[in-house]
Amino acid sequence: MLTLHPIPAFTDNYIWALHDGSHCLIVDPGDAAPVQAWLADQDLALSAILITHHHPDHVGGLGTLQADWPDVPVHGPAAERIAGLSHRLEDGDVVHIDALGLDFDVITVPGHTLGHIAFFSAQTDSPILFCGDTLFAAGCGRLFEGTPAQMLASLDRLAALPDDTRVCCAHEYTLANLRFALAVTPDDPAVNQRYQSAVKTRDAGQPTLPSTVAEERRSNPFMRIDDASLVDALLAHQQGLARDDRNALFACLRQWKDSF
Repeated sequence: MLTLHPIPAFTDNYIWALHDGSHCLIVDPGDAAPVQAWLADQDLALSAILITHHHPDHVGGLGTLQADWPDVPVHGPAAERIAGLSHRLEDGDVVHIDALGLDFDVITVPGHTLGHIAFFSAQTDSPILFCGDTLFAAGCGRLFEGTPAQMLASLDRLAALPDDTRVCCAHEYTLANLRFALAVTPDDPAVNQRYQSAVKTRDAGQPTLPSTVAEERRSNPFMRIDDASLVDALLAHQQGLARDDRNALFACLRQWKDSF
C-alpha cells in the first residue's frame, strides 16, 4: 500500500511524497527543511527524488537532501541544467523506483520551461501524475520559456491520460484559477460547483490536491480549448480570432489569465 502526501513549502508549494511506510519518494524539493522534518516525523527513509524542472522552488533543497542522503538517486530532465542529477531523462524513458517497486513513464511537457518533464505511473491503485508547473488544478503554468503551441501540445498529452489519474500539481493555485475560469465562463455548472467545493476545502485548511484528469478536462479552461462555450468567450474577448485556430485561442486564454 502506497500513501501519497503533499508537504507544504514556502507560501503555496507542495513537495509531493509517496511512501510505503518505510521508503519514500520525494518530488520537487524546493526546500529541504519541511522534507527533513516530515521524513523524521514519519520515520521514513528517503529512497529517490524526482525533479520536473529547474526553477529554484523545485530544486532549492536538493543539495541539502543529497548531503544527508548521498546515495539517493535523483531523476530529472536531461534538457535542463540542474546540478545533482544522477539520472538525466528524456521523453519515453522509464524511471524505476526500486525501493517502492514502482515505474514512472517520463513525458516531456515543454511550455512553462523548455525542458519540463512529468512523471506518470499506472502501477498504483489509481494512476499518479507528477506534473510540476505544467498543469495546475483549473489552470496551467505561465509560459516563461515555451510557446502557447508547446504548452497546448503538452496539455493535450496529459489530457489523454486515464480519467482517474491523480494530478499532483506543485502549487495551491486552485481558488485563484477557478476565479479566472468563472470570469471566462461564468455560467458553467462544473466550474461553479468546483469553486464552491474548493472554497469549503480551503476554509477547512485542507489541500485541494490531488485533482484528477477527468476533473481537469471538465472544469479547467486550459484543458477545454475545443469547448464551444469557451471558444465563444474567447472570440468575444479578442477580435480577429479564428474559431478553429487552437494555438491562437490558447494564446488568448493564457494572455487573459496573465493579466487577470
